[in-house]
Amino acid sequence: MRTPRLAELPPAEGVWLEIDVTRQQLICWRGEQRLEAWPVSTALAGTGQQEGSGQTPLGWHYVRAAIGGDQPVGAVFRGRRPTGETYSAELAAAHPGRDWILTRILWLCGLESGSNRGGAVDSQRRYIYLHGTPPDQPMGVPRSHGCVRLRDEALLRVFALAPPGTPVWLHALPSKA
Repeated sequence: MRTPRLAELPPAEGVWLEIDVTRQQLICWRGEQRLEAWPVSTALAGTGQQEGSGQTPLGWHYVRAAIGGDQPVGAVFRGRRPTGETYSAELAAAHPGRDWILTRILWLCGLESGSNRGGAVDSQRRYIYLHGTPPDQPMGVPRSHGCVRLRDEALLRVFALAPPGTPVWLHALPSKA
């Protein structure tokens, strides 16, 4: 895995991910060519870098680790490890307060020292992931605890397209309200 450098971003030819927090959308690019796009759900608390904020961090990141490739769709994760459970309505009813991390995890690491890397703003130490979410959770609206949630089908596709080392740009454009 090669860590991308800020001066090389976005890559002219390689795959990279754009997460537009304002539009609640993830776009997969190959250089300047848009490949696919999916709705996401980012933090209910908005955007921000601070540890403990429950916010989605902005800036350039990269996929540090891809976790769960050998797990079934709906696999439940805690602490980045599969629990052996598969998500179901019955399991959800038994654990009503659980923040569900399902199917796969793409763990992000910040590339911008002092902004999303290091100290109290470190995205990796904040455990910021792209991960699956239950089918009854809304997409296209902020509802997460800081991570980027996707539907299983979208997450499986992104997991296949974005191996460790893939650059990820999280941004929020000003609202036109």
